[in-house]
Amino acid sequence: MKGVWHWLKSSSKMKRWIFLVLIGIVLTCYGIAKILVQKEMEFNDAGKVVITFVVGFTCIVLGLIFLNKRNMELFIEATDDRMKHRKNVNVKSLIFDRKIYDKGPKIVAIGGGTGLNTVLTGMKRYTKNLTAIVAVSEYGKVPNNSRKALETTLPFEEVKDSIVALSADRHSELDKILNHEMKNEKLRGLKFSDIYFTAMKEIYRNDLISIEKSNSIFKIIGNVIPVTSEEVKICAELENGYVVEEKDKIAEIVNDRMTKISRVFLKPSNCKPAPGVLEAIREADSIIIGPGSLYTNVIPNLLVNVVAKAIKESKAIKIYVNNIMTEPGQTDDYSVQDHIKAIIEHCGDGLIDYCIYDTGEVIPEYIKIYNKEGADLVEQKINDPAVKRIKFIKKNISTIMDDKIRHDPYLIAESAITLICNDMKYQDKESDPEYLMLNAKLQSDKRINKLKKEKKKSDKKNKKKGRENNKQSRNKKQSKFSAKYSDRIKSIRESGEKYPRELKK
Repeated sequence: MKGVWHWLKSSSKMKRWIFLVLIGIVLTCYGIAKILVQKEMEFNDAGKVVITFVVGFTCIVLGLIFLNKRNMELFIEATDDRMKHRKNVNVKSLIFDRKIYDKGPKIVAIGGGTGLNTVLTGMKRYTKNLTAIVAVSEYGKVPNNSRKALETTLPFEEVKDSIVALSADRHSELDKILNHEMKNEKLRGLKFSDIYFTAMKEIYRNDLISIEKSNSIFKIIGNVIPVTSEEVKICAELENGYVVEEKDKIAEIVNDRMTKISRVFLKPSNCKPAPGVLEAIREADSIIIGPGSLYTNVIPNLLVNVVAKAIKESKAIKIYVNNIMTEPGQTDDYSVQDHIKAIIEHCGDGLIDYCIYDTGEVIPEYIKIYNKEGADLVEQKINDPAVKRIKFIKKNISTIMDDKIRHDPYLIAESAITLICNDMKYQDKESDPEYLMLNAKLQSDKRINKLKKEKKKSDKKNKKKGRENNKQSRNKKQSKFSAKYSDRIKSIRESGEKYPRELKK
């Protein structure tokens, strides 16, 4: 009864459609009754009966359609987290989004760190079928006493960040909770996520099951899978032959010894991918690699046994998102083609179909900040024969966040979805519901982004005009000299005026 009452309350907007269905039933029944009762009927009367029947039937059909539509809207209102604590939310767009999420393309994002999370944040707007294959790169790091006490086997830092990135509400309390650093003396150096995953391991006796359960517990959009469940170290061999076996010290030692990375490798080299990794790659519509630390987050994922082979054999669109800035100790003086050549040298050709790289139109003031730290803009060289097979796409994918140059998650997602839509066009899938919905969403987002850019430009212009007007008004009012010596100037003028009067006398 409670559910029926919820239907009939004034805010539900269901009564009008129920009433329309009832009218339709009455009119239809009246038309049928007239036909059955009367043996003979004039042409005009027959016409009226037919019209009554048609109108009634139309009312029933329309009523049922709108009744079903409104029922779906009520379901979305009750179950969608995006409706909570928010005003003026378009429920129709939420239904539309739901369809896109459920039937959207299967996307696999491979990487680690902020780069991977940037991709995930943008892509979750277009599809629910997301899989994050995360680097497990904290082995080799000396644990503190608190971490030793937990006896964890799999490092969960990267996994935790990807779960936060894929959470239904990016601005929820999840980020704050999982990244909370414990203040208790015995737990110092631990985050709540460390304790949480340790508890999950005790319950389910398995790291991978713990992560799988966490995906559903936190109701994330998609899945997070570590690239391997085995203990591996990321090692680097430098050009001078020196081998570094601690990931965190690679950049430092490279700078100290004034050399470069020759290659990176995993120890042990025969580590197997975690369950679900290869399946996700094989079933993917698109595979996105990067952005991120080239030698410590991107390439190590591809070095896990059979992963690179699976990507090469996959029919998915393979997209590499290039870094905007170089990374000291890893990619000093690297160009776009140098990043790709490093991947080819480690894993072979066939991993990348498209490379998306930034236009480099970054405000010089922010570049100078990076220059002080030894970083610079990635040079836009793409003329090497080794990268000829790859299609390069130059896009404005950068933004400024907290005075740092970052990839814009939504511009990356827009670029990737455009490539997917173009591929579907090539396959003559323009009438496919998935294409229609995806393309409509893409065009809508492009219009919104265009309006945002125009507003940003106009705000800048207005701000600049305001500053100029204020400056002019200040200049008009008084110079610094006149402000300082105004009293003295006044007295001089008064004496000058007095002197001629005295001469006249």
